[in-house]
Amino acid sequence: MSLVLEAHGLARSFGSMQVLESISLDLSQGEILGIIGPNGAGKSTLFNLIAGDLKPDAGTVRLAGQDISLLSSARRCLQGIGRTYQIPHPFSGMTVYENVLVGASFGAGRSEREAREPARQALQISGLLAKANHVSGSLPLLDRKRLELARALATGPTVLLLDEIAGGLSDPEVAQLIETIKAIQGQGVSMIWIEHIVHALMAVADRLLVIDAGRVLTQGRPADVMAEPQVREVYMGIGLQ
Repeated sequence: MSLVLEAHGLARSFGSMQVLESISLDLSQGEILGIIGPNGAGKSTLFNLIAGDLKPDAGTVRLAGQDISLLSSARRCLQGIGRTYQIPHPFSGMTVYENVLVGASFGAGRSEREAREPARQALQISGLLAKANHVSGSLPLLDRKRLELARALATGPTVLLLDEIAGGLSDPEVAQLIETIKAIQGQGVSMIWIEHIVHALMAVADRLLVIDAGRVLTQGRPADVMAEPQVREVYMGIGLQ
């Protein structure tokens, strides 16, 4: 399978604090890469560097072979990188459909007319089509998570970054979310998923990458990674579910 995303030697510090030290990863077409690590390991900073919300002190990001390291987050979205955030922040006074239409138009550079069908498709695959006319501020947590997914999907991403999207959900809700993510993968979208709920990643990830103290600890097949003593030590007390 061809590589759709390559990050090489990414580093970032905040003042005297080194948060990431030369992180490298790659992502193939249609693959789901799970990223785990303790709080403070640098996972969200890594996402911010890939998405363009932060600039790296060193390293490069390539999308489909093109160096996008100097592009803004808006330009990267247009190029094909979509993302969700840990805490959903919908436009609470707008309907679900209107929220997704914003992503389908402004996030992908489409006119409103051109954005209507991508918005509908994103609502359908995320399981929100029946709630398209609901005011987004009234949605329960699972549906707000689905709305985060739908808005990102509506931009037409090649690569989708999922930042702890299962956080705060019950086990049955996580199971529903997993099915949605499988459906998205079935559409050919490649994903990188940061998550503390490890059993969710184990259900869908093709590979796991473990970050600790700003460095890659190990990576490989999920079952192999989770069997490594050093990984179990890092996760001691965090909850291998």
